[in-house]
Amino acid sequence: MNWSALAMNLAGSAATALAVMLVTFVIGSVKGLHRIVDIAWGVAFAAVAVVTWVLSDGYGDDVRRLAVTAATCVWGLRLALHIAHRARGHGEDPRYAKMLAKGSGHPALYALRTVYLLQGALVWLVSLPVQAAAYLPEGPDPLLVLGLVLWAAGLAFEAVGDHQLARFKSDPANRGRIMDRGLWSWTRHPNYFGDFLVWWGLYLTACASWQSALLCLVSPVVMSGLLIWGSGKRLLEAHMAHRPGYAAYAARTSGFLPRPPRRPRPPAHRSQAR
Repeated sequence: MNWSALAMNLAGSAATALAVMLVTFVIGSVKGLHRIVDIAWGVAFAAVAVVTWVLSDGYGDDVRRLAVTAATCVWGLRLALHIAHRARGHGEDPRYAKMLAKGSGHPALYALRTVYLLQGALVWLVSLPVQAAAYLPEGPDPLLVLGLVLWAAGLAFEAVGDHQLARFKSDPANRGRIMDRGLWSWTRHPNYFGDFLVWWGLYLTACASWQSALLCLVSPVVMSGLLIWGSGKRLLEAHMAHRPGYAAYAARTSGFLPRPPRRPRPPAHRSQAR
């Protein structure tokens, strides 16, 4: 691997992620809707992948470069389009409204620091496998194939879960009800679990050398932490906790890793005193 070329790519990808987030910040500030940063999240990953593909020309194996770039773009753009469609006609995301209400100083600058710049930094950090894989001279190997299979499984899991939830919400009869069908009966977060598989899969594509494997391990670890303990599962469940029926749903459905739903326990019968 050409480490000096990769270092230049790391700088270029950082500038790319920053540019996407600054443009999004301007749009979000004008519209008064900072939730659009969620759309920019997927777009920023796709942009980093494309810039990396251009900058890595002549340094890495072409098959690996193309496969990783395409995989990242497909995942990022699908996610961006899904979130954009889901957000149509809605106001600010309650999570961002609550977060920004606690801020000090100028609201716009607080949003820039705590939302946009933070997410830009995370895009750069999480995308390390995408960047490193493009500079690996090794041709296709079993880890590349396994990584792409894991990526595909995660993408399918996420996309199917999103589609099932969208169909459920589109039915007026389901207003106020908890989605507990399809993949949502096996895990409370099919979309987050899908992301989990996607980024562990992309990590494997960068593991042709032990140096790149060690360098990039932070990526899936950080993404897993965000999905499970950070802004994903933990915040969403705190928001959903008081909805009618959610406690029973949580009791029978896995919190993250898919498994068949638990059967409800029969009510305990007290023995009659003789």
